[in-house]
Amino acid sequence: MGALFLSTFITLFVVIDPIGCAPIFAGLTPGASQREATAIALRATTIASIILLVFALFGEELLASLGIGLNAFRIAGGLMVFLIALEMVFEKRTERDHDRAEEVLHASPPVQDVSVFPMAMPMIAGPGSIATVMLLTSRAHGPGEVVAVLGALGLVMLLMAASLVAARPIMRLLGTRVEAVMTRVLGVLLGALAVQYVIDGVKGVLLGH
Repeated sequence: MGALFLSTFITLFVVIDPIGCAPIFAGLTPGASQREATAIALRATTIASIILLVFALFGEELLASLGIGLNAFRIAGGLMVFLIALEMVFEKRTERDHDRAEEVLHASPPVQDVSVFPMAMPMIAGPGSIATVMLLTSRAHGPGEVVAVLGALGLVMLLMAASLVAARPIMRLLGTRVEAVMTRVLGVLLGALAVQYVIDGVKGVLLGH
């Protein structure tokens, strides 16, 4: 159970990327006081947590109602996560998120509360993180393993909240070069995990389960 919790935590930490979201959040809230930024950060994390929890618990039933097989979702989700990994390795993900932040920041009229968009969705609870929590939950066997997956998700979201609240000090501490190195390393790890998702899906199709 401990190994499952650890592997799930690492996977979700890489996909949801609390450290990488910090500079985006700091860029979206330049005029907010620390108290206002903290409120926005906690609200964004709460909304994203609810979204991810719903998909973790009921995503498989949603797929069934749409006539989508779990193995097909594993393959599609793995490919989607792999694209995110490529973007991280080649710095496309950070560049895209910064562009999105700039669009929201300079929108007219100015956007004051960015907790729902773009922070909760799509930056925290985006397609990649939704697909990942569904895949991880689908691979859990029994209530104990489901609790381990949800516990890992809860820990990652707590770290996300802490990261966003401390976004400005984190940016001063890390700097852009350290952030870029961490993004690439995490991208390589995420790519390997995505390939494993695809392998599991293909094996399930070939073996008929």
